[in-house]
Amino acid sequence: MNIEEKIRAVEEEIRKTPYNKATEHHIGMLKAKLARLREEAQKRGAKGRIEGYAVRKTGDATVVLAGFPSVGKSTLLNKLTNAASPVAEYDFTTLNVIPGMMEHRGAEIQILDVPGLIRGASSGRGRGKEVLSVIRSADLILLLIDVFNLQQLEVLERELYDTGIRLNGRRPEVKIVRKAQGGVSISSTIELTKLSKATIKAVLGEYRIHNADVVVREDIALEQLIDVVAGNRLYLPSITVLNKIDLVNEEYLREVQNLLKKEYIAISADRGRNLETLRDRIFEKLDFIRVYLKPQGKKADVSEPMILRRGFTVGSACDKIHADFQRNFRYAQVWGKSAKFNGQKAGLGHVLEDGDVLTIVTRK
Repeated sequence: MNIEEKIRAVEEEIRKTPYNKATEHHIGMLKAKLARLREEAQKRGAKGRIEGYAVRKTGDATVVLAGFPSVGKSTLLNKLTNAASPVAEYDFTTLNVIPGMMEHRGAEIQILDVPGLIRGASSGRGRGKEVLSVIRSADLILLLIDVFNLQQLEVLERELYDTGIRLNGRRPEVKIVRKAQGGVSISSTIELTKLSKATIKAVLGEYRIHNADVVVREDIALEQLIDVVAGNRLYLPSITVLNKIDLVNEEYLREVQNLLKKEYIAISADRGRNLETLRDRIFEKLDFIRVYLKPQGKKADVSEPMILRRGFTVGSACDKIHADFQRNFRYAQVWGKSAKFNGQKAGLGHVLEDGDVLTIVTRK
């Protein structure tokens, strides 16, 4: 039995097994085994990058346009950036990754147009593995959906999920520390209502973890535990974008809103409708902050802010300016939301906030 047949057999057993307290342990082992087999299949099927798929990341962040063929990715890229992606009314126009640069609110945001994904992409169909490898390197994913094919969203989310991408999520608060002996010890700071300790041990066993200290700080579900144990999941923000709204009326759009039941931005890439709203949402979703540099004894440069991510520090700003700044750092002065008072002295670990003014003093 090859690995694909093993995967199908486990999937079938999961489908046939009703979920209840009595079967929780068994299903936990099956799902852990299924996740491990899928990872093994992806590693075996991995191929080298083809020409055009290795794209150097530039700018303040990288956004990937993900969607089915002919959904309008190339048109959107051309409208948002200075790229010249070929546009046509047939499938698979984009055969390579095409980058463009969008400048918005002081930020330079690289946007990548990748070949269209199809059902089965995570298993390698339609160059899916190569495309998904590019998507995994992104800071933000735009899920571009045809207004007439809403089912595309579910397929895209499934393909991304199967390749280890968790959209708009975060890593569960579970810590696993392997040890040489002593078995598995499990402690939790909260009542676990979705998993038993026996199931946790079974999942760990499937990944050949037989000695470890496990601390659980939230009421996790089975799939979240598997994600932590696998250790290779990516938690990426995404925006759902509904394209071609110029082809439908308001009544149809109201029906779409009831069907999707999630946040999305409705646009017409071809007519340029709502693109400024999309640009703003991209900026916000990337969690950017703007910091203005002020040379000693001079006014702050408010025309060209430094773009950082929320939670970044004075040290992060130093690294962005030049590699020598951290090495020669003496102190910083900060004006703005993060400062207790104007001109506050700060060290490398000081966390900056949007709109801060920053002076960095270095050794001569």
